[in-house]
Amino acid sequence: MTTFETTDPTGPGRLFIGGQWREAADGARTEVVDPSRGTVLTTVAAAGPADVDAAVRAAREAFDSGPWSGFSGRDRGRVLHRVAELIRAEADEIARLESLDVGKPITLAHAVDVTNAANDYEYYAALAHTLDGSTRDTPLNALAYTQRGPIGVVAAITPFNFPLILAGSKIAPALAAGNTVVHKPADETPLSALYMAGLFQRAGVPDGVVNVVTGTGPVAGEALLRHPGVDKIAFTGSTAVGRHAASVAGENLKPVTMELGGNAAHLVFEDADLEKAVGAVIKAFVFNTGQFCMGGPRLLVARPVHATLLKILAEAVPGVPVGDPRLPETVVGPMAGERHLRKVEEYVALARKEGARIVCGGERLGLDGGYYYRPTVIADLSNDSRVIQEEVFGPVLTVQPFDSEDEAIALANSTPYGLAAGVQTGNLARAHRVADRLQAGIVWVNDWAMLDPAVPFGGVKESGFGREYGPEALASYTKVKSVVVSLD
Repeated sequence: MTTFETTDPTGPGRLFIGGQWREAADGARTEVVDPSRGTVLTTVAAAGPADVDAAVRAAREAFDSGPWSGFSGRDRGRVLHRVAELIRAEADEIARLESLDVGKPITLAHAVDVTNAANDYEYYAALAHTLDGSTRDTPLNALAYTQRGPIGVVAAITPFNFPLILAGSKIAPALAAGNTVVHKPADETPLSALYMAGLFQRAGVPDGVVNVVTGTGPVAGEALLRHPGVDKIAFTGSTAVGRHAASVAGENLKPVTMELGGNAAHLVFEDADLEKAVGAVIKAFVFNTGQFCMGGPRLLVARPVHATLLKILAEAVPGVPVGDPRLPETVVGPMAGERHLRKVEEYVALARKEGARIVCGGERLGLDGGYYYRPTVIADLSNDSRVIQEEVFGPVLTVQPFDSEDEAIALANSTPYGLAAGVQTGNLARAHRVADRLQAGIVWVNDWAMLDPAVPFGGVKESGFGREYGPEALASYTKVKSVVVSLD
């Protein structure tokens, strides 16, 4: 086992329940692997149903009789501001943890993950005091008004690819609204969640308001989904698991938000600035080693510039720096685990079997025993290929030509997913027209992955429902009560 060090005095590895660090009730633990080397970093507690029950009970007690839900919005906002300040003050350590755990390039972890996480808490700190009701004009001889308040105990279940950001996109609005939280991070990447638990406590979040249970999805995740003490489920993950989570929530009539799989199309029209477009295209499919539900793995190119763009990609993509995520110059790190790497290999093998042309890449990169895959560009696949229709979730780009705007939109909308999309064009009217017709929760024009806590994102079709970010997310962690007072 490699040496793992952290400045967090609690150290990684224990559950955080009711403001206390504890081992799993049965003593079970699970390994955390460094994907850049394929070696074990550390072990963490593997929560069982008894541990999940303890966490939910702690969150329930904190909500029902603790101070948090009784705090004013301004008071909650002050605490969330302190969370943001601590994230920025401890950015180096948090980025290091995220890089070690996920295989994320350290530069990316700093610039994207840590920065956006701090921004999340800062944004919702500012919104915490904006939750209010309104009076309603009615023909009744009564004063009618609404109140907006917290839902209760929120189960936040997050994936392996952006542990810090996707936890913050749920926990920050949930706390701003006055809820309490039980957070189940991904099996493979629990370290930043545990670090954040200690940070919340130091920021002044009362005991029991945020609880963290590490462990496996089939055990800890399932127990949390089914626990009767949970009032809302906020889930990010694959469509297959999300379908199951939504089904369980439906059985128990619980509100849910589901941010699920994606397979975004990136449309390049003949009037686009190709030099600028190429940069956006590469960023869209290699960002976070392609492990990005809002990545752009499907490139649709107007036929007049199709051959030119393929040639540019063939020359440019092999030059993207792939390697050790600890090095500041690295752009593409390893896949998060062996099973993710094997999945990418299987899809590329299928493309070859179907007669596709591998423009560049298409193989593992042997480096330090880690889970690396060369950024890959694939041409000459039919639109019904599984490689195009399904979510590969790796640094793989398929390229298809189109002959008209209508054909481009039809191809873009032809998969079951609808999380994100992109348009490259110099025609402003076309940009608005095409964006309106794309079936996606967010559409970027002349760039990719422009994200801010003020701008909501989420899916349509099999990419889920509900929204992360923006006032829309804050509202989703509240419930509305109407009060009608007779004036007789």
